[in-house]
Amino acid sequence: MSSKLIKMDAIKERLNAIPSHMDYKGQKLAEQIFQIIIIVFAVVGFAWGYVCEQFVQTVYILVAGFILSCLLTLPPWPIYRRHPLPWQKPRDDTKEVSQKESKKTGGKKKEKSK
Repeated sequence: MSSKLIKMDAIKERLNAIPSHMDYKGQKLAEQIFQIIIIVFAVVGFAWGYVCEQFVQTVYILVAGFILSCLLTLPPWPIYRRHPLPWQKPRDDTKEVSQKESKKTGGKKKEKSK
């Protein structure tokens, strides 16, 4: 039983090591590639279906284009991760909050008017 747990842990570690993100420019590129592939396959499929006079040929070609575009754009390939966002370093908010509160009140407590 413990060998199965070790294998499962190894599988989880391998899956967690796979990058699962895309940057914004990568998302835009993936969307453009997806649209281009779908449009090209739709035009070619329509033309081929018109020549063959069978609509099913058009559908087959369009489905093939959809599958190809999904394989090229859904996984986060390295081409879609070339421009990572520079994140700011975390800061200590507790000091800033206390400084802001003291600036607002001016070091004095406000009295409520009746």
